[in-house]
Amino acid sequence: MLDVCRVLKSAVAPKPGELTPLITPWGEQLDRAHPLPEHPRPTLVRDRWASLNGPWEYAFATLDHAERDRTLTAREATETVRTARMPHAFDGTITVPFSPEAPLSGVGRVLSPRELLWYRRSFEMPALSSHERLIVHFEAVDWICALFVNGRLAATHQGGYLPFSLDITPFLTDGDGSIELALCVYDPSDAGTQPCGKQRLESNGIWYTPQSGIWQSVWYEVVPDAYVASLTLDGAADGTLRTDALICDPDARLDDDSQLVVSVSDHTGTAVARGILALVRTDRTHDAWEVHGNILVERPHLWRPDDPYLYDVQVTLIPQTSATPVDTAGSYCGFRSVEVRRDREGVPRLFLNGDALFLKGTLDQGYWPDGLMTAPSDAALVHDIEQLKDAGFNMLRKHIKVEVARWYYHCDRIGMLVWQDAVSGGSSYSPWYSSRKPTLFSASWGAFRDDTPRHRRALAADDADYRSEWSETCTGMVSLLASHPSIVTWVLFNEGWGQFDANKAAEQVHRLDPTRPIDAVSGWYDQHCGDYLSHHNYFRPLTVAQDRHALQGYAADRGCRAFVISEFGGWTQRIEGHAATASSYGYGNFATVDAWRKAVHQTLAQAEALAPRGLAGYVYTQLSDVEGELNGILTYDRRVNKLLG
Repeated sequence: MLDVCRVLKSAVAPKPGELTPLITPWGEQLDRAHPLPEHPRPTLVRDRWASLNGPWEYAFATLDHAERDRTLTAREATETVRTARMPHAFDGTITVPFSPEAPLSGVGRVLSPRELLWYRRSFEMPALSSHERLIVHFEAVDWICALFVNGRLAATHQGGYLPFSLDITPFLTDGDGSIELALCVYDPSDAGTQPCGKQRLESNGIWYTPQSGIWQSVWYEVVPDAYVASLTLDGAADGTLRTDALICDPDARLDDDSQLVVSVSDHTGTAVARGILALVRTDRTHDAWEVHGNILVERPHLWRPDDPYLYDVQVTLIPQTSATPVDTAGSYCGFRSVEVRRDREGVPRLFLNGDALFLKGTLDQGYWPDGLMTAPSDAALVHDIEQLKDAGFNMLRKHIKVEVARWYYHCDRIGMLVWQDAVSGGSSYSPWYSSRKPTLFSASWGAFRDDTPRHRRALAADDADYRSEWSETCTGMVSLLASHPSIVTWVLFNEGWGQFDANKAAEQVHRLDPTRPIDAVSGWYDQHCGDYLSHHNYFRPLTVAQDRHALQGYAADRGCRAFVISEFGGWTQRIEGHAATASSYGYGNFATVDAWRKAVHQTLAQAEALAPRGLAGYVYTQLSDVEGELNGILTYDRRVNKLLG
């Protein structure tokens, strides 16, 4: 107990407002007129598209007096943004997709819960034929927004981490030379209860600078009047390619005999499979179709971290009344299987393609000093993945954040396994329940239910609106990312933050995606469900825990869960000139980087030595320093790799 208290006292959080400006090498080279120019969605690509990243006008607008004194509910916020009046004058220019709080935006200003944030820009209207439509995509806007096209309300959206798209063709008129987009945003950050992850209006310690508004790419594409709107390709190790697609058909060009042709080619361009799948009308709307079917690739080249083999895929939409394709788009897929089961000694482990694989991962917050949650370039995303792979790790746990689509694409092609977290939220967390009690009294971890009103209040999950949005965001995340072979585990709740009904959540995600294991509860307050017994251990000797409780839900049918240490380490080492704060948050004090490096290697070795005793894997904290947290393998500005020198 004394050791625990000593280490807790050494984890001193920096005070808010102490951040020292840092810039990454990619931030230095940023082209503000054309930032992040790559195609934002590698899983569904067409030729006719254009980025809308770059300079937009922006303005902060104070809420009406009646709305200033409290945080708006989602319903109130939606009504507010859709009825708000556009400012007569804007404050200046912001570089999209960086949020106004991020230095690379050129603004450097935090959006208050008492304000709205406006964006505006115009672009030249592309040439459209009578059978084409114009779709505008926002990859992520935090949190509730209303989109206006040429001055008319076109759509509203709720949720800060998932993309949304809009067919703006109905808002265009003949003779339009340009199109004006305006976006009104409301985001209370952690003053609200919506999923907001690590963002805090008063950042310190493990909580970081908030950000608002547009923080992922904005772009448009020209599509036919019947087109593939979404595509999921999930390849199994036996060669089965599960294909799910949503087809939009606003002009009723398709009929029951229309087809989606799926063609698969290897890296040489040689065709290896072709399937013709039927369209089925959706129950949701009269102008859309769904596709659900399987295609078989004989003797597939399996995807694994040391051989991340990907196949090219082309989908073609063909109406039965014509042999001429209506729509064609490109994608890719990988074939692999992942499951948790017992090895020959009876120890539960993760198996990839039928082989037991020990997981060696790091926590990845996905924050940058100059872009915050938005990486300064595509190359910066690649840098982090490759640095960790070169250091001997095979997994990244994307922590409390849904990353840009290109990050998952790079993990797919480089061969980095991913544990994907859902985004936490809820009301203010109690330090007693979120850290102190589980740290001091680890025996209580499994005796805490998360499905009672009292315990929901204790875990900041007593708001029904929050629980509803968390569930929708979680299932939306699973559907959005299901194509990526690199993702091998869904992580639902972390350290009790906004945790509720973990058993039901695990069942819901399992029904949606039965092909991947689930870490239902990472850290503590285990509910005996999912595929892992998942502990965090920063302050005690590393050990292997025994899963002695009766398992719940589908876990009971499988009969075992793998034990993982899903967070540990966190050793702090300050590198002068590369730290964002004068004070440091983390664990341990080391006189030199050599001493820190030795401690990290020893800690990793201690974890790996537990593999024969039943440890299935670990997640070391963490990939990079973040603001006041100086416990990264990389410095916050990514200029120094502390571990490799």
